[in-house]
Amino acid sequence: MALRVFLAIFPMLLVLGFSMNQRHPDAGKSAGDVPLNECRIDPTTFEGWQAQQMSNRWLKLILVPQLGARLMQVVFAGHPFLFVNPKYRGQYFPPSEGTTTWYNYGGDKVWPMPEGTGDDQHWPGPISDQLDDGNYAFRTVSQGAKCVARLEGPADSRTGLQYTREITIDAGSPQISFRAIMKNASPHPIRWSVQSVTQYDTADAREPGRYNHDLWAFTPANQSSSYIDGYHVRWGVAQDPSYAVKHGLFTLHWQYLQGEIWIDSPAGWLAVVDASSHFAILERFQFHPSAEYPGKATVIFYKNGPAIDFDSDGKPVIRNSSEDAPFYMEAELNSPMIRLAPGESYSFDTEWFPTRIGSHFETATDAGLIGKPFTASATDHGVLLSGSFGVFFAGRLLARGCDKQGRELASVPVARVDPAEIVDLHQEIELPSSAETVTLSVIDNSGRDRGSLGTLPIKHSGR
Repeated sequence: MALRVFLAIFPMLLVLGFSMNQRHPDAGKSAGDVPLNECRIDPTTFEGWQAQQMSNRWLKLILVPQLGARLMQVVFAGHPFLFVNPKYRGQYFPPSEGTTTWYNYGGDKVWPMPEGTGDDQHWPGPISDQLDDGNYAFRTVSQGAKCVARLEGPADSRTGLQYTREITIDAGSPQISFRAIMKNASPHPIRWSVQSVTQYDTADAREPGRYNHDLWAFTPANQSSSYIDGYHVRWGVAQDPSYAVKHGLFTLHWQYLQGEIWIDSPAGWLAVVDASSHFAILERFQFHPSAEYPGKATVIFYKNGPAIDFDSDGKPVIRNSSEDAPFYMEAELNSPMIRLAPGESYSFDTEWFPTRIGSHFETATDAGLIGKPFTASATDHGVLLSGSFGVFFAGRLLARGCDKQGRELASVPVARVDPAEIVDLHQEIELPSSAETVTLSVIDNSGRDRGSLGTLPIKHSGR
């Protein structure tokens, strides 16, 4: 959230040689007893709000159309990811045009960028308006093998924007797909970026009155960043110890100090990792190298908390959060700046992949998150594969051995995997002695290759 001054408010793996950490109590349970080959959309009540629930064997998504089409909660394998503000639980306040009031309900929503109060080319938010607080019309587009929910909002006279959200899940994975559509509902051209704004709960699950001391966020840093340090502190303390660039990643270790950080990441993903509960989620988007992004930022993180301010004498003081909200962090994805003629629309497509991972995080691939890096070492009887991963799809791991020219010599099934289980791999396999490299791929239950968790040379002792 930009310019927010004073608004700080899966079945058990059964493979010999394959080990896992302790199973989460709800891991692998069907969400709402949904059949394994189906997903569904049902009306429900959530925290006092009339809502819609999208669910499959892994997921429960809670949508509240009345609150600006908010995705209020995401529950994966029994773990809730999002922040729901207890101050406004079950309440609804209609849009307050002409005021600067904002009701921070929590959850995930869509906002315009850039923000500011200088002119009509900036959104003076966060504020209570038709975009954030409008009552969106809800429609179930499809359900069964694939579930699509569509939420269409009212037009906003201030920005000329009208938002529609489409949220999709299917029966085969916990992947969540979003399409945020911004339409020019005005009689004149307009130019905006559409922003995905997700508030993650950063409270300690064991002691909600304390914050989670092992909550992290990551996005690849830009090696040719427009920002001096590879990131820009938009609001807060420039020397905030929460922020760092390590091993090519911008790293945020959540601490209770208000701040907002802008990153011009070119990789198209961010990851939020709760190392205390061993749950994580990847948000993926499409990066356009030649496009203009608001303030050059593709990714923004905001964390609430006390802030450094100045008193009437100009002396620095610590100001407590003014929004009376517990602990949360916003992860925000920006689209490019888009010019729309009257009636034109633009779609910003993003994807989420919840999974489980251990206490370490290295990077992300198309197939999953890498915890302890993948290694392959030659033994007297074959190749020993090791590593720790969080996969995005249920299915099996397949090891492919290749020669120096990259020709595949053999493929060996390694283990069954599921997103709701940490993949803690330490297994010996047989490969031809001429194999020089090995690739560890995730093949889903339909037989589709979902990508690799890594390719690397086989280490031989003495080499």
